[in-house]
Amino acid sequence: MSDIVSTVDVILLTLKDGGLQAALLRRDHEPYAGVLALPGGYIHPEEDADAEAAAERVLRDKTGIVSPYLEQLATFSGRGRDPRGWSLSVCYYALVPPALIESAGRAEMSLHPADTVRGLPFDHTRIIAAAVERVRNKSSYSSLPVYLCGETFTLPQLQAVYETLLGEPLNKVSFRRKIAEFGILEPVKGALATGGAHRPAQIYRLKQRFRKNLSLTDRGLNTG
Repeated sequence: MSDIVSTVDVILLTLKDGGLQAALLRRDHEPYAGVLALPGGYIHPEEDADAEAAAERVLRDKTGIVSPYLEQLATFSGRGRDPRGWSLSVCYYALVPPALIESAGRAEMSLHPADTVRGLPFDHTRIIAAAVERVRNKSSYSSLPVYLCGETFTLPQLQAVYETLLGEPLNKVSFRRKIAEFGILEPVKGALATGGAHRPAQIYRLKQRFRKNLSLTDRGLNTG
């Protein structure tokens, strides 16, 4: 019996040009050498404590990024997904602000609209679609979108991120009440965002204990 190919793949997502975008790399070896694909690689049993550690290593080695948030999406497997034979991939998604991808400085990495990217090798198109669905669904009841913001941000900026992911406007008062219920933010003392026609806005950051943990609500963000 032939060995099963076991890998991890990472869907690295960010917001750019008003939409959710996925990071892709050109493969440097067969199969599909030179073709855009998700960052991925083999699990190293001697090195990786578990699949998540493998995903962290692959993401760091392939993109130069240590994501503030990494979550397992699903396992994709089967005979037809890889020309080398029956394979299994444990897939994770990571959310990062655009500046983190820019600072990585990887010329071989490019961003592509996550909703419309097509024709990727293996089953990477299907994997991205599953990640987008998970992120959008989870954004309706959790603090997940905060990981697409930078280190600091205003509440209007955070609301704009939520609205982009959810595809609908949010009531300002209800949104701010829900964010307060999450208890995830702390004001940056003495820091205000100025400019434009509006009064200065308080700048916030994520509390330390929520850097890798979500806060959840039992009601949607737009339910009052």
